[in-house]
Amino acid sequence: MTDKFSKKKRSEIMSKVKGKDTKLEIEFRKELWKVGLRYRKNVTKMLGKPDLYFPGKKIVVFLDSCFWHGCREHCRMPNSNIKYWEKKIERNKKRDKEVTKYYENNGFKIIRIWEHEIKENFNRTVKNTIYQINKN
Repeated sequence: MTDKFSKKKRSEIMSKVKGKDTKLEIEFRKELWKVGLRYRKNVTKMLGKPDLYFPGKKIVVFLDSCFWHGCREHCRMPNSNIKYWEKKIERNKKRDKEVTKYYENNGFKIIRIWEHEIKENFNRTVKNTIYQINKN
């Protein structure tokens, strides 16, 4: 099946997809900030560019989008350019495993949170994350 948009239009659409500072991320971060947790966000010098990094605690947090990270429950592959998307998502999943292993092997606590977890129960996800950060 071919794409229903021209290459130029598809490029324009994809350029609007946010990789950081989504509404969900901002809301989530604000809740952590409210309880006194201080972090650095989107640290480009760290492997995988963690969404949140707590330097004093050696904790990294990744907020994983269901589509881009290949959630088994919610990732819906596009109907066009299927091979490309399958390869892209599989590579993302492989990279996530490599990043997780790197942080675990280097004494970090790594917290990965699915987009759907935040959407389904925002308050529970925030409280659980705060608990995990504070118990370290």
